[in-house]
Amino acid sequence: MFSHDPFAPQLDLTFEEPRSARRIWPVRELVAQVRELVEQEYSDVWVEGEISNFRPAPSGHVYFTLRDADAQLPIVLFRRQAMLLRFRPEDGLHVLVRGHVSVYEQRGQMQLVAETMEPVGAGSLQLAFEQLKERLKAEGLFDAARKRPLPAFPRAVGIVTSPTGAVIRDFLNIVNRRHAGLSIFLFPVTVQGDSAPGEIEAAIESLHQANIVDLIVVARGGGSLEDLAAFNSERVARAIAGSKLPVVSAVGHETDFTIADFAADLRAPTPSAAAELITEAQHKIAEHLAEHSHRLERAMRFQLLKAHQRLHRVPATRAETRLSTLLHGSAQRLDELSLRLEGVIAAQLQSGRNHVANLAASVLRHDPRQQVAHAREHLNDFRSRLARTLERRIQIATASLGSLDARLHSLSPLAVLDRGYALVIAADGAIVRSATQIQAGETLTTRISDGSFTSRVTGVAKVQSESKENGKR
Repeated sequence: MFSHDPFAPQLDLTFEEPRSARRIWPVRELVAQVRELVEQEYSDVWVEGEISNFRPAPSGHVYFTLRDADAQLPIVLFRRQAMLLRFRPEDGLHVLVRGHVSVYEQRGQMQLVAETMEPVGAGSLQLAFEQLKERLKAEGLFDAARKRPLPAFPRAVGIVTSPTGAVIRDFLNIVNRRHAGLSIFLFPVTVQGDSAPGEIEAAIESLHQANIVDLIVVARGGGSLEDLAAFNSERVARAIAGSKLPVVSAVGHETDFTIADFAADLRAPTPSAAAELITEAQHKIAEHLAEHSHRLERAMRFQLLKAHQRLHRVPATRAETRLSTLLHGSAQRLDELSLRLEGVIAAQLQSGRNHVANLAASVLRHDPRQQVAHAREHLNDFRSRLARTLERRIQIATASLGSLDARLHSLSPLAVLDRGYALVIAADGAIVRSATQIQAGETLTTRISDGSFTSRVTGVAKVQSESKENGKR
């Protein structure tokens, strides 16, 4: 106990609380710890709001803001999850988003990482249907101007559907009943599931390339909007719109409408109705023929009845005479027609023989063997003419050569030697033309017409020409 004596020594009982050490957080560490706490607390949440500032990135990720009247929340939907959406998000759309809350550390910003999203009110499939329908309609894929009429009397029809089930059976039964001569080519595909759009697209393209059908029927039985999703895909719609052959869409029941129905050249309420539509013209002709056949049969019976009544009213002898006259007239008419027929046949046979003879003559005229024989005759003629021409040219050349030889011989120095002249050649091979070129003792060669000889110069005497002497005189 403490003493209350005023004279007792007083003790200082004031204690200072120890100060805690101040912790300094790095920004990255604080933001990371906050992110961990937020992700643990809000790992699976549903958030409802309106999409704004919708921004799809080239990477495939989707960024937008989810807002209501009082707040807003950034949303990121990564590419893997965005590809699974069955509708296209857009600004102003009221949606319900499921995901987990996180913090984007580089900005210190809270965001919701979405896992899935669905529209509030209309279902995602219905919304995707309406969005795709409006987009393709704006492109003109549903315009009536581009739709082609079906061939009235198709020879072959390709049907793209499942090989099992009631669709193909009902279709074939109706075709066989209404137009048994129509060829049906089944291209089996799956009509439900993720692979169905690709298979339907490939089937339409394969029928184009095969070039064996006049039109294509795309068929499926009824079902929910999810069951008919393959026929509400953009791939199937563009394949149908781009088809070079007319396409009939027969998907679902009469109340079901798909994107394929709008893109096709003709929509049939059911596959059975499609079979009736493509055989309508043939069936009408068959009904028309049956009606006329029935009317003709009734008219024939009526005429026979009238003839029978007239026959009973006519006496037997008169009837016999009448019948004999009719029979004789018919026999005479038959003979006349037979003679005319024989004449026509004979004329046609003769015409045929003439035609065959003309063809044979034409063939002979164009027979390669005759053409080769004519070519050989022309070739032999050309050879003879060439030989004669060459012979004439050789004769002319020979005569010209002889004339030139005579002229050359007359100009040859050897011809001068034949007249008694001689050529004097010095030892160095030069021709001696003057006495000044030689000296005594030099050896010279003298060429005469029929040989040559060698001589030695003993002396040189110059002889003046007569012209010079006459000049001196």
